[in-house]
Amino acid sequence: MNIQEVVLAQKEFFNSGETLSLEYRIDRLKKLRDVIENNIDLIHEALKADLKKPLFEAFTAETMFVINEINKVLKNLKRWMKPKKVSPPKVHLPVECLIRPEPYGTIFIISPWNYPFQLLISPLVGALAAGNTVILKPSELAPNVSKVVNKLISDNFPKEEIAVIEGGPDETNAVIDSNVDYIFYTGSTSVGRIIYQRAAKFLTPVTLELGGKSPCVIQDVKSLKLITKRIVWGKFMNAGQTCIAPDYILMPEKYKDDFIKYFKKHVESFYGENPHLSKDYSRIISRRHYERLKGFLGDVKVHSGGNVNDDDLYIEPTLVECEDSSPLLQEEIFGPILPIVKSESLDHSIQYIKARPKPLALYNFSNLKSNHDKIIAHTSSGGVCLNDTLLQITADHLPFGGVGDSGLGAYHGKFSFNTFSHQKSIMKRSFKFDVPLRYPPFPKNLKLIKLLLKKLG
Repeated sequence: MNIQEVVLAQKEFFNSGETLSLEYRIDRLKKLRDVIENNIDLIHEALKADLKKPLFEAFTAETMFVINEINKVLKNLKRWMKPKKVSPPKVHLPVECLIRPEPYGTIFIISPWNYPFQLLISPLVGALAAGNTVILKPSELAPNVSKVVNKLISDNFPKEEIAVIEGGPDETNAVIDSNVDYIFYTGSTSVGRIIYQRAAKFLTPVTLELGGKSPCVIQDVKSLKLITKRIVWGKFMNAGQTCIAPDYILMPEKYKDDFIKYFKKHVESFYGENPHLSKDYSRIISRRHYERLKGFLGDVKVHSGGNVNDDDLYIEPTLVECEDSSPLLQEEIFGPILPIVKSESLDHSIQYIKARPKPLALYNFSNLKSNHDKIIAHTSSGGVCLNDTLLQITADHLPFGGVGDSGLGAYHGKFSFNTFSHQKSIMKRSFKFDVPLRYPPFPKNLKLIKLLLKKLG
């Protein structure tokens, strides 16, 4: 597929104006939903082949996640598309002021490998809802999902509406260099910087959904058993390969022994005595990522887990302690290893977090509202979840995105529609009245002008 030809075909189709109508957008979204529902088993099989993703996780966090998003968009799209009236300046009355959402044009969506279906198709839903044409770039590290998506899209949508470009960095760069109208990237911070720099050549607007080290603060709690259960669930979904997974634990020494005890119990409850045999536990995506994670275990104190299998790219759910200089506390882990960091006070935890790049997610477990209020007020992160993990991503009325090193821009629900829409300002004046005062020759005395502007302000 010639990338330049695809981009030109999409721009030509967009310029025809066909994507602007509500009817067109609803039709495309319904068709996308039908394609997913009719091929859901095929998608799940591809997810299992790439990540050994359990069927339940594949359904709830990938396919059903997207179907639910499509249904919510269909329910609200007519209202979202309507121009919004805003208060006009009185000095210009009679006048009407509007904000009209309009599509950017051709959108380029680049997805990662950890949730290779959801993180590709969820942004597509928002881009179609906003009236754009779309080029999709699946992750080459999830080749089975990439092939399935390519086939499903190619068989059901003309390339001038939605096209799939498979490949790696060369193909990604070729699309960006073709001067698309908007870039939506999900992945690592390091690659996000490269995308941002390349987009700057054309001043192409971007959304960057990145990652970071999402801290989990435990302070002033009573139900440590339930807290540990929620952390174990959130950390080891998809074998820890989740951008908002708890990355490390900040807690007082007095909680450590009980936390370790409950950690072991919950891991066994979820995955059995030997998680390697569990059908509910994923694998590491590639040999390179596996070797990186395995290397982290070389100089740490292992409290639970630590077993690996080179042939199966398996790393057991693992709880460790390590020095601050360890890569586990310097790099985003993105795997099933959870470090404990001693933190005797909430103030210490806050300072520890503030001394590091802003995370994508922050978790705080506490029975004190004052602790929640303080950590929200004195830390910066893409989002916060109190007394649980991961669930903030399921709330479509909340924007999902990062800040600083963890990203730029946000999406989900109406925020996806807004992300892929330019908010065009419109002012409409009447011919019925015209203030001569604004035209030369101007009055020499400004007192009247000051008084008038004060009254109308």
